[in-house]
Amino acid sequence: MRFGIYCEIQNGPSVDYAKNIWDVFGLIENADQLGYDVFSVIDHHFFQEFSISANPLALFSAAAQKTRNIRFRTLCHTLPLRNPVVYAGEMAFADIMTRGRLDLGVGRGHAWEYPPAGISVEETQGRYEEALEILELAFTQERFSYHGRYYHLDEVAVVPRTVQKPYPPVYMVGTSGVAFEIGARKGWSLAFGGPAPVAAFKPGVDRYREACAKYGTRPTVACVRAVYITEDERQTRAECEAPLRRFFAYNSSAVPYLRRDPGMKKRLLESNYAFYAGEIMERLPRLSYEEIVTQDYAFVGTAERVLEQCIALKRSVDVDEILIIPHYGDIEIWKALRTQELFAREVIPKLRAM
Repeated sequence: MRFGIYCEIQNGPSVDYAKNIWDVFGLIENADQLGYDVFSVIDHHFFQEFSISANPLALFSAAAQKTRNIRFRTLCHTLPLRNPVVYAGEMAFADIMTRGRLDLGVGRGHAWEYPPAGISVEETQGRYEEALEILELAFTQERFSYHGRYYHLDEVAVVPRTVQKPYPPVYMVGTSGVAFEIGARKGWSLAFGGPAPVAAFKPGVDRYREACAKYGTRPTVACVRAVYITEDERQTRAECEAPLRRFFAYNSSAVPYLRRDPGMKKRLLESNYAFYAGEIMERLPRLSYEEIVTQDYAFVGTAERVLEQCIALKRSVDVDEILIIPHYGDIEIWKALRTQELFAREVIPKLRAM
């Protein structure tokens, strides 16, 4: 198994942007020293409580100069927001700056990012699928042309070229079984998880595995879980309840923006964005601490307890990689560092030995 860190870089109204970003930079350095395999952040715009991670490739390029072994992964690059040929060049540049330690996470991203960017949600699936095709061409062809519904390219050469050949490892992200099948066909990995029970993602994961069997590709599955570890069980709730509840509230903070359009639910359903038309996101701010801990929304407790939860996850979904979220909901940085350190010292060795 492999193990990593995932961070959304959530930013409450009173939190200083610069301090927050530099705190995360410190988490990356710490994770590298602890031997984690990968550090991941989201690509997100417009809604600060959810995330201020507006330029992951810049963060990774800087962090690569202060680390030795850890890989870097965006979960995920929101492809329809950008011109894919421009994006391909930026990705290749970052692959060079990280000395070949870059993974690529790709997806449609969160539905609420499109109205502020002036892009119709109805276009996102088509733009996404065309962007995937263009990225592959950009990475594998010296010069290429492409003519689709949204992009028309003639004799394009994307430079620079990636260090990793034919291109960096790719992870598909999302809630859609349709998207997961695309990844299975291409032999790409799958990453799932976040502020919802594992059971909410299992049908998509099952579809991905079935598609891998159909196309003859090897499934690789990574799961993201919010985690809080303490050495004293009696202090757990007092230390983590507030940031955990903010984590889930922040994850739904952009939902009211979508709901301003009375026809958005229908548009989301028709655009294969059913997850955002459902009730899961709306329930997040109302979750009690007891529900978060007992209903598989987060792994919380001593290292022994979190180990048990990771073992149960491995048995239920057979994941190849676990990415923990230790930094969320304006949590104090020392708490996030402690979780990283305790997970690395007390949990990872036992999971690797299984």
